[in-house]
Amino acid sequence: MTPMPSHPRPRKLPLEGTVNFRDLGGYQTTDGRHTKWGRIYRADGLSHLTEGDLDHLRTLGIKTVIDLRTVTEVESGRFPVDEIEVNFHHHPLMTSVGSNDDFTVAPGFLASTYLEIADHSFTELAKVLLLLSRPENEPAIFHCTAGKDRTGVTAAVLLSLLGCPREVVVADYTLSAEAMDDLRERLAEKYPVARDTIMAADDLFSAEAVSIEQFLDYLEAHHGSVEGFARFAGLTDEDIERLQDNLLEA
Repeated sequence: MTPMPSHPRPRKLPLEGTVNFRDLGGYQTTDGRHTKWGRIYRADGLSHLTEGDLDHLRTLGIKTVIDLRTVTEVESGRFPVDEIEVNFHHHPLMTSVGSNDDFTVAPGFLASTYLEIADHSFTELAKVLLLLSRPENEPAIFHCTAGKDRTGVTAAVLLSLLGCPREVVVADYTLSAEAMDDLRERLAEKYPVARDTIMAADDLFSAEAVSIEQFLDYLEAHHGSVEGFARFAGLTDEDIERLQDNLLEA
């Protein structure tokens, strides 16, 4: 198994208004290169950033924010573009989500949702990857509500295309589990009537390896590889090479 790298800098950023804001730098690829630090960030919701958070993001020099949420979610609150001038892109990977106070899902819900994204939102996902292949768009953030599912699928495809071995891709996905207790607490404060349901919704707030493993298995079974899926979604070999050239270093 390829060891996870030691981190010369914190992977999770200490922002008050988010619980799952992470740098995708420092991951080793199969050819010995590494993903660049400070270029691509993955995150949860960004509509409750504090002044201190905004100052931190200004320091990072964020140029692009890619919102993967539904139209309804964006309308309820989005990244404060009036506070920080960024290029804001909306590329929803789902057309709808459940009601805010419906936190009970059936076992296997997450894995099946990921497969639906692969089958029905591949065009939007390809647009996200193309944005990330352009150095003028970075540093960039892509995010959803929890920073775990739609963001997790995007990160899994991105890291795979960059050449990270599967165990690294899966390990990055499972890091979201560390943030889910904090997310549950925030949701319970927002929806106090649903507190008991939220605290019992272990499946919904899980980030187990099997969910993203099944997604990767599905791409390989239906498209031969993650690269095959990317080509099916509309990326060319040149696009994939540009993504690697832009985001990898020795």
